[in-house]
Amino acid sequence: MQNVLLAKYGEIALRGKNRHLIENALLKTISKNLEKVGKYWVSKEQGRVLIESKEESGFFDYDKVIPLVVNILGITAVCPAIKLDNSDINNIREKALIHMKEHWSDKNYTFKVETKRSDKQYPMDSREISTDIGGYIFDNMDNISVNVRNPDIILMVEIRNYVYVYSKIIKGFGGLPVGTSGKATVLLSGGIDSPVSAFMMAKRGVSIEAVYFNSPPYTSDRAKQKVIDLAEQLSTFTGEITLYIVPFTEIQLKIYESVPPEKMTILLKRAMFKIAEKIAIKNNSQGLVTGDSIGQVASQTMQAIETINSAVKELPVFRPLCSMDKQEIIDIARKLGTFDISIRPYEDCCTIFVAKHPETKPKKSIIENIEKNIKDLDILIEKALNNIETIKF
Repeated sequence: MQNVLLAKYGEIALRGKNRHLIENALLKTISKNLEKVGKYWVSKEQGRVLIESKEESGFFDYDKVIPLVVNILGITAVCPAIKLDNSDINNIREKALIHMKEHWSDKNYTFKVETKRSDKQYPMDSREISTDIGGYIFDNMDNISVNVRNPDIILMVEIRNYVYVYSKIIKGFGGLPVGTSGKATVLLSGGIDSPVSAFMMAKRGVSIEAVYFNSPPYTSDRAKQKVIDLAEQLSTFTGEITLYIVPFTEIQLKIYESVPPEKMTILLKRAMFKIAEKIAIKNNSQGLVTGDSIGQVASQTMQAIETINSAVKELPVFRPLCSMDKQEIIDIARKLGTFDISIRPYEDCCTIFVAKHPETKPKKSIIENIEKNIKDLDILIEKALNNIETIKF
């Protein structure tokens, strides 16, 4: 009997000829994460990822390993399990009892046994195995009773190349391994939405870089630190992430001095998009990502989005939150651990310079004409691009 960790994946299993490439990317990510805490074997096992300790003692540190695996995108769940070489039913039932006593002896529980049997040559079918093991556990544990409809515990028995027994399933985020679907650059503010948007793209297998627009002294070092902390927290899920911090004060002041207040937000956004696109192209990114949710604020109406988008000439702009309401976004932010960082009371450049009555239905032709007449705007954009601060996580 050996302690192991089974990692499950969902969508990956539905892939066709490129499935093995995605599975290999997942295994590589898991192996890289586990280098931090010890020596582990990572291998494929019939639709699962099997993680085993290389230690001679067989010691498996679940407390360290599980957090490093369960948050990897592509993983739907992880299961602390025991692995059995001997598939004899007597051995399985005895080891299953040991497992149940080790994990579920502290109070009264209801349980049932479910069996998955990929080895169709096994002399018993799945129902017979479940009944046999369930009866043996029931007869040998005083605090256990059977409930096949809504049990507290489901004891899983999987008969594959080996036999695996487990009763705890820790859910992951699913999706696809980061890096299997290209690369995108997210416009990362200190708010709630853009970190969630970055995560949603990463969940589709997209590797993420981030751009933040910094406007000292109108924004404080604490506002900048908030974004740095958000990027670091996102790296828990995205893996390596690069944050580009763009000095934006001169551009912001130039637009503030040159345009009507109600049009300022749209023109600020266009300048950001122009800069973000240049950074993305330089770093071989295939698209931009924003945290826009349609109708949430003045710059996120359909007319405003169209006008802002026209500043981007070569790359697509993705808005994974466009149809979500604020509570849905907040719920995801809480799960990611970004919400408490985002609500720190330090404002970014857009919120400080926002007009009292920003325009909600701008005309693209008018905005583009105003932009052409902002003196030295292109020069200031190039200056900002030449003075970027880069942080890697």
